[in-house]
Amino acid sequence: MITGAMVRILQLSCLVMLASIFTYSQAQEQASVTFALDFPGSVPEHYSIRVQSDGKAHYESSGKFFPDSEERDSFALECNVSSATRQKIFDLAAKAGYFQKDLDSHRKNMAFTGKKTLAYKDAQRSAESTYNFPSDPAVQELTDVFQNLSATLELGHRLDYDRRYQKLALDEELKRAEEMARTTPLVELQAIVSVLQQIIDDPGVINVSRARAQRLLQQLGGR
Repeated sequence: MITGAMVRILQLSCLVMLASIFTYSQAQEQASVTFALDFPGSVPEHYSIRVQSDGKAHYESSGKFFPDSEERDSFALECNVSSATRQKIFDLAAKAGYFQKDLDSHRKNMAFTGKKTLAYKDAQRSAESTYNFPSDPAVQELTDVFQNLSATLELGHRLDYDRRYQKLALDEELKRAEEMARTTPLVELQAIVSVLQQIIDDPGVINVSRARAQRLLQQLGGR
């Protein structure tokens, strides 16, 4: 026989279970910041980066593989960003009001540097804004972070291609990367560590290129 007390216990158990499911689903819905760039004629012509609050990131790009080539390419990568970069991205997004306003400066005679879109999403809000040149310094800094991150990931993509299909092109690419790193350290270099290590370990790659890859890897304290 089911008593009133037993019914109340069952009802309470159901409520506790529903509350747990709701809390779990909220925890699973990560906040994210997404940056996208569309710039016809550039390399790549399109890319987007989504960074979640747990540090997981998704990158994809498409367009010409090389500026002087008709060959088109699409690239996708799942990776993790460092806690410092993740924190910086979300702090800047907060300073920019989570992109709930017009981000473009609307300055006249500004050169077109690509259509940029920033988007923010979490359990409470969802917003995005498109711009060419931002009016908010926080948005400009955030744009720089994402563009530098894209530069690192595209470098890794090109190096991986060169190692597989045109090893002699590696040295010029690595030389440019070294020169760039002397003035501005590569952002999130750990995302392409595996590619650099493959170059170092590949006996088919000339020694000077392997040495360049080694020096880049040493920026992270690699062997």
